Amino acid sequence: MGAFTFIPLLVIKITLDPVMAEFGPFTLTWHGLFTAVGILGGVSLSVWLAKKDGIPAEVAQEIALVGVPSAIVGARLFFVFEHWDRFGDDPLKIVTGITEGGITLYGGLLGGVLGGLIYSLWHRWPIGIGLDAAAPGLILGQGLGRIGDLINGEHLADKTSLPWGVKYLHPDSPQYVWWVNHPDPDHPLKPLDTYAVHPVAGGYELLGDFVILAILLFVSRRFIRVPGWVFCSYVAMYGILRFCLSYFRFDEQTLGGVPVPQLTSGILLGVAVIAAGILYRKPGPITREYAERVWGDLPLPGEDENSEPAPTPA
Repeated sequence: MGAFTFIPLLVIKITLDPVMAEFGPFTLTWHGLFTAVGILGGVSLSVWLAKKDGIPAEVAQEIALVGVPSAIVGARLFFVFEHWDRFGDDPLKIVTGITEGGITLYGGLLGGVLGGLIYSLWHRWPIGIGLDAAAPGLILGQGLGRIGDLINGEHLADKTSLPWGVKYLHPDSPQYVWWVNHPDPDHPLKPLDTYAVHPVAGGYELLGDFVILAILLFVSRRFIRVPGWVFCSYVAMYGILRFCLSYFRFDEQTLGGVPVPQLTSGILLGVAVIAAGILYRKPGPITREYAERVWGDLPLPGEDENSEPAPTPA
């Protein structure tokens, strides 16, 4: 029997060990591997899109070198804040346990965007254009990272009665451990068996991420005419997706009875609207390549037809 086996009604059985290898105090998991793959894929896509819009590759790479570490720090700190009870007795695990999957996506989004944005503002690089190039890379990285979540089964999801689901059968899978220790008295488990659950992070969100990616690349970048609004549409779409997915999970921290991710989604939707208004008035420098792609062969704002093109960022 393979690690992935289809059984009737489209339920997948996953028997892979969540841990790939251990190196002293550090543990490499499937989540950690695909997080790294997601970072590489997302950065590569964003750099390519930025170059097409007139931001030199070296500038985009420099922003990524600031944004990626900021995202990792933000993701870890957000997770530690949400689950401080796991780290109060062993603070060193904040660093050594990061490859085990203890990160929060929203923290990574906030940390990475803030880090790259502050660095870009400092250098006076095109803000709106840079954000638009970053958006597809961000959602691609999120989608690739969710493949690791599908394998590891880290996010506890509700049992499903739908025609599809996932069964985690490795004894070290968090999903397996939870359901073996909390069986449904009305549906007792067979030995070495567990329940089929909703594939939330590694299924619903993974597919949703790639749908958003397709919309950003083939709709938003084609029809949106305001620098920075592609990024705002990404934040809004992902916020709605993440808000809905909380209804299928029961492992999320709450404030006032509301899951923290849903509160964060609501805040980010508001931020996206406010940011759209700011970027409409102050999109930052506009490159010739962006103007030609989005508006056609028109003079840039502040130019007349006989003036010299605005310089591209150095």
